[in-house]
Amino acid sequence: MPRGDYIWFDGKILPWNEAKVHVMIHALHYGSAVIEGIRCYFDGSKTCVFRLDDHLRRFIRSMEIIGMKPRYSVDVLRDAVIQVVKYNRLRDGYIRPIAFYNMDDYLGIDLSNYSDKYSIAIGGWDWGKYLGEAYRKGSRVKICRWRRISRLSVPLEAKVSGYYANNIIARLEAGGEYDEVIMLDEHGYVAEGSGENIFIVKDGVIYTPSIESSILPGITRDTVIKLARDILGIQVIEKQMQPNELYRADEVFIVGTAAEVTPVIEIDGIQIGGGRPGRVTRKLQEIYENVVRGRYNEYKHWITYVNV
Repeated sequence: MPRGDYIWFDGKILPWNEAKVHVMIHALHYGSAVIEGIRCYFDGSKTCVFRLDDHLRRFIRSMEIIGMKPRYSVDVLRDAVIQVVKYNRLRDGYIRPIAFYNMDDYLGIDLSNYSDKYSIAIGGWDWGKYLGEAYRKGSRVKICRWRRISRLSVPLEAKVSGYYANNIIARLEAGGEYDEVIMLDEHGYVAEGSGENIFIVKDGVIYTPSIESSILPGITRDTVIKLARDILGIQVIEKQMQPNELYRADEVFIVGTAAEVTPVIEIDGIQIGGGRPGRVTRKLQEIYENVVRGRYNEYKHWITYVNV
């Protein structure tokens, strides 16, 4: 992974190598942390941070869900992200906020008396396409045997670091043979990838798994739904989806802050759309690339501009 030069840590900008924690902190042992993933893009003169306030509001909600009493407002955290972008001179980059329980003298499960015992760090670095050449050529994926954790077990709208053990174990099944995996929910419906939401195109309509399928209601997912409806005029239906609907789709694509809009051309060895990225997918890729760089006036409210 690329790295930046500076990290915002509890209100201070520190050199990357000086942002350290103790090996016995609670978050390291129990996954008691929450994260966000934010992208920024260069428009030719300024860096555009995409949907920053939406990400920060979700970050604060995640903190509350895991029992942290937020001490910073969206305004303060926005300024912190802007500092990270400026100090690291980010253009096309990735920004990672994390809030974590930092006590090293308590390793119990009851955190009700520790709501203020946490730190926040925000790092950033230049980053290209998460799935590499798959963004252009299309990805090869497989449905894995491990099921997505249930929304009845944990509040999946929070990005809790401990949840990602589920994603990590699922992704290991892909090995080096596949670009990504698809997880089903506890009832056998399509849920999501290890780090992306899933869409299919069938007979001119776009479908995506609904909240009932234990998905993360992703910000990029929300963006793509709006762009498909508003710009392309395509109907988007959220529903529980059977795995065989993936195999029969005209197009399949996955979306996420890291993955952006990435085509899927093969699932479990079965070609999708003749093994080539589809027309709708390509169009949404193009629109998304322009929207995140502020080239659509009607979506400029999603952009936070930073002079770097």
